[in-house]
Amino acid sequence: MDKLYFSIGEAAQAIGESTSLVRYWTNEFDRHFKVGRSSRGDRKYTAADIETLKQIHYLVNVKGMTLEGVDKALKDSKRAVDKDVKVLESLKKIREQLTEVKKAL
Repeated sequence: MDKLYFSIGEAAQAIGESTSLVRYWTNEFDRHFKVGRSSRGDRKYTAADIETLKQIHYLVNVKGMTLEGVDKALKDSKRAVDKDVKVLESLKKIREQLTEVKKAL
């Protein structure tokens, strides 16, 4: 990600969820975000905000945690969650590459 700020649509696309869910998570976990606003009032997400959204997505959808559990996990061990998210993303990329190799054979 080479941009400084991302729209809510771009943030939603980065994690594969709807904009309404991104908006909800941003409001629910507001202390974990530093979301700014444009002159028109649109939310502006940083790369760090998108990483936090990926962590929330991982904890809710992969680990099956409740929102209270997610908040506690982010507060207690954000680095460990970040490591898990990065490993999962790497594995997904490897799987995509292997699928492309299989199709080429």
